[in-house]
Amino acid sequence: MDAWKDPMANILLLANINCDRILRLDKPLQTGGRFHYQDGGLRLGGGGANTGLGLVWAKHNVSLVSEVGSDDIGDWILAKASTLGLDCRLVHRFSGNTCEMLLVMTPDGERTIIRPQRPIFELPAAPDWLQWDAFYINSSANGAELWAQDAMNHNPNCLVVAQLAKDQRPRPCHVLIASITDMQGRCNQTPWQFAQTIAGNALQHFIVTDGDKGAIVYSAQEQQHVPAVYAEVVDTTGAGDAYAAGVIHGLCHKMPITDAMHEGALWASFAVATQSSIPGDALKNYLL
Repeated sequence: MDAWKDPMANILLLANINCDRILRLDKPLQTGGRFHYQDGGLRLGGGGANTGLGLVWAKHNVSLVSEVGSDDIGDWILAKASTLGLDCRLVHRFSGNTCEMLLVMTPDGERTIIRPQRPIFELPAAPDWLQWDAFYINSSANGAELWAQDAMNHNPNCLVVAQLAKDQRPRPCHVLIASITDMQGRCNQTPWQFAQTIAGNALQHFIVTDGDKGAIVYSAQEQQHVPAVYAEVVDTTGAGDAYAAGVIHGLCHKMPITDAMHEGALWASFAVATQSSIPGDALKNYLL
């Protein structure tokens, strides 16, 4: 707890922010099945909100780079996110509608995501990196790798953390995070060698999460396992985003990587025990 009395960090998130429509099914999905659902209404979601709000509650200054449409849903997203403490001044408004993201939930807490086709997000010129302590990438925006490289070139004290993309695009960073399912069928080398092909020579740690089995962190010298934190699963949506937020928080406070991963596991445990994608009151109370 004493670490949270340290000065807050200025954190820039490049991540999606969504309006999620929740559909709660009466049974697990299966091909050709017929299902009843309850409409769970709209809620704020996306990696930008799911990662950013925990960091806001941990007293960091968090700015979001994303895009939403110039419509009523886009207005709702920005108003909701801003009210909750995210700085949305760098969010781009494209000409068109912001489509809802459909989250289909089953009674066992698993979810299927049906997302709209997004317009291509072209990043503008990079910001002044000297004002940022950390930069997190969880977006397919064009130019993300240029921003990451620019951050590392112009501010050696700026921590760059990235989620592994769904394709083979580069992710220059100090810490790369992936789930075990992200790795399936993609890694024909050692995990560390694979991560270096994505993140480059600045890479210090490669974290691979595996749900309730915990996570393994790879470095050039070794690998270490950090257990998951047990929780009663209510909704798995946003667990990976909360995990990343906990890791970023820990590293911004100079925790060793395994301690930062434990913090991530703890934040993820609060997320899965909450019936929302954004972190719930349990995490907020923990951070008070």
